[in-house]
Amino acid sequence: MGKYYIYIVLTRTNTVLSRLIQLFKRDEYTHASISLDKKLNSMYSFGRKTTYNPFIGVFKQEDINQGAYRFCKTLPGIIMELEVSKAQYEKVKELLDEFIYNSHMYKYNYMGLFYSLFNMTVYYNDRFLCSEFVYYVLKESGIIDLNISRNLVRPQNLLKLESNIIYKGNIKEIKVCHNSMDTNELNIKTFSVVNK
Repeated sequence: MGKYYIYIVLTRTNTVLSRLIQLFKRDEYTHASISLDKKLNSMYSFGRKTTYNPFIGVFKQEDINQGAYRFCKTLPGIIMELEVSKAQYEKVKELLDEFIYNSHMYKYNYMGLFYSLFNMTVYYNDRFLCSEFVYYVLKESGIIDLNISRNLVRPQNLLKLESNIIYKGNIKEIKVCHNSMDTNELNIKTFSVVNK
């Protein structure tokens, strides 16, 4: 019987929005993504639709070397590996497929962001913050329940997940290495396991 893993990636970009969140909440990480792929070739989250326009946010596939990430010389981050059951893994995949297929229906939850700064609950079925989306997928898959409104979940809250932290540092450095390494080499040479 094989093992099943999903990956949560928490980062802090140098965008104005990220800096504002860090200023208000004093959080180390301000963005959250989810992936089924250890090499992070397929990461999903909610963020700006186009690189230069922070006012239109959508569900999207992310790449560490594209979009707003492209302007970060260093990208502080942490990669968390969660071992899950086959049923949980399949549910996560099903939900991601649903978001991918219906991506045109989803928008960024700007009101939720505003209210979350003041710890007020507001969420919609078709709008998500980045961490709200990751939490929604995890909760609907039976992996975690933080017992708070989903728009109040910040990337920092996801550090409470029972996981193996496989990398902490500059995410840009490991992504460069992905193109030339297979998964085994990646484990040995690139990811440094952080003790919890």
